[in-house]
Amino acid sequence: MTDLRHPIFARLYPRIAAASAKAGVDAHRAELLAGASGRVLEVGAGHGANFPHYPPEVTEVVAVEPEPRLRRGAIAAAAGAPVPVSVRPGRAEDLGVDGASFDVVVASLVLCSVRDPLRALAEIRRVLKPGGELRFYEHVRGSTPGKIRFQRYADLVWPFLAGGCRLARPTDELIARVGFTVRAERRFEFPESGPPNPASPHVLGVAVRD
Repeated sequence: MTDLRHPIFARLYPRIAAASAKAGVDAHRAELLAGASGRVLEVGAGHGANFPHYPPEVTEVVAVEPEPRLRRGAIAAAAGAPVPVSVRPGRAEDLGVDGASFDVVVASLVLCSVRDPLRALAEIRRVLKPGGELRFYEHVRGSTPGKIRFQRYADLVWPFLAGGCRLARPTDELIARVGFTVRAERRFEFPESGPPNPASPHVLGVAVRD
């Protein structure tokens, strides 16, 4: 089965994403996709929040989303996208597309929630052409012992509320472990201020399949 149901999270996430967009996430999405070109696979597209940010150099986006309600939102969003977008069911661990068939893979706030991140990253590497790019924007494990402890305690309940998301996952380290060359990367806190937030450490970058 390619569907993965999180009905409560799927209802809430578009509202959360809309509030986050105003706070700065839209700028992060635009930065993530700037300079992308050719054929793109977006993994875990959600309700299609990235679609408005694809540049005209992108010839096609194939968007994979396993959650049915979010997928319906993505299909609606695809109709207004500035580039051709098709939406299909599928999971990151089994993308169901030909190997070496995409110029770019986009992973945006999704690798924290996949059940097997190493398998998902290996699958992403499989579908990229040699020299192809993984564009990633994720919240990741913190860089201080105190933050990591905070995240691990939060992870006792957070995945049940946030569609399987695990806060203490070192996604940036896993990307390098499966054989990608990280070409550019920046870590930052988002939001920058406010009450303590276990999901605040973020990374945004580009990794290349050799």
